[in-house]
Amino acid sequence: MTQAIVVEGLRKKFGSREVLHGLNFSVEPGTVFGVIGPNGAGKTTTMRCLLDIIRPSAGTISVLGHDPRSSGTALRRRIGYLPGELHLENRTTGRRVLEHFAAISGPVDPKHVTDLAERLNLDLDRQTRKLSKGNKQKLGLLQAFMHKPELLVLDEPTSGLDPLVQQVFHAMVREAVDDGATVFLSSHVLSEVQQAADAVAILRDGEIVTVSTVEALRTAAVRQLRFNSTGTEPHDVGALLARVPGVTNVAVRELNTDGHAAGTVEATAALSGHVQPLVQALARLNLTDLVLEEPDLEEAVLTLYTAQTPRLGQTEGAGPSPGNAPADDQTHGRHAEGAHRA
Repeated sequence: MTQAIVVEGLRKKFGSREVLHGLNFSVEPGTVFGVIGPNGAGKTTTMRCLLDIIRPSAGTISVLGHDPRSSGTALRRRIGYLPGELHLENRTTGRRVLEHFAAISGPVDPKHVTDLAERLNLDLDRQTRKLSKGNKQKLGLLQAFMHKPELLVLDEPTSGLDPLVQQVFHAMVREAVDDGATVFLSSHVLSEVQQAADAVAILRDGEIVTVSTVEALRTAAVRQLRFNSTGTEPHDVGALLARVPGVTNVAVRELNTDGHAAGTVEATAALSGHVQPLVQALARLNLTDLVLEEPDLEEAVLTLYTAQTPRLGQTEGAGPSPGNAPADDQTHGRHAEGAHRA
């Protein structure tokens, strides 16, 4: 089966400044692929290259089996796009905005539009200039989903949405994937990607640090461990923990305070990796209390953002610049029309 997106050696320069440094990744069809990174990491630039809104300086891109630079409107009609900053005409209504995009995207079922508007609690007959940021974001989501595209490219899709509408959005994503669509979304909020994505690329300063599954990130993240036990000397507890793979920062002390049985030992440690070896080791102790915290994925990703380690999936060499575009990834003119323009 053809991969939904294939990117090889993607580089992008704005003038003399290179903002993407040889990205390599692929997205399997029927999956949700999340790109996470701080503002300015290159997420929006990558998306705009996928959609041929801007041209790469070097590298190759395949979207739904086609080169977006030469496939024109036939490919763009198969894509739903939500830009990071949706700019709308003020002197119109949401319904007319959607009619405009429906004319560009191809056949759209009016009942499907109505159903989505009801789920998002969006009044389509209000003037767009009177819409709040959250309602404008709902309108942007509706125009991206309404023609049931094969590929959804969503830049910071839950920005401005309240928690209840975020849950509606995640349900819409799951339904689209169940119907065979592929979703490529970006965020600087890990919890958003964690909830939606099958695979995650971590982007830093225009380079991919790693591509992983959410479960692999969770396994590699650090968990904090604390337990009390009786009947074992502190030294022996420390020695036991020292033999468990992935256990670090071990601290053991005897508790002599009121409320604890005589000979109670308290131990704290950090765990990275699999839990099973730890469980097998602790089974030898007489535990009276045990706390193993959920892994802090935010901390794990922040470590990857700041680590001075070789990045994965990069190629050497750069191509020529196509022109002098603005250098800031966040300041390109971003309009929903970009995915559908002729």
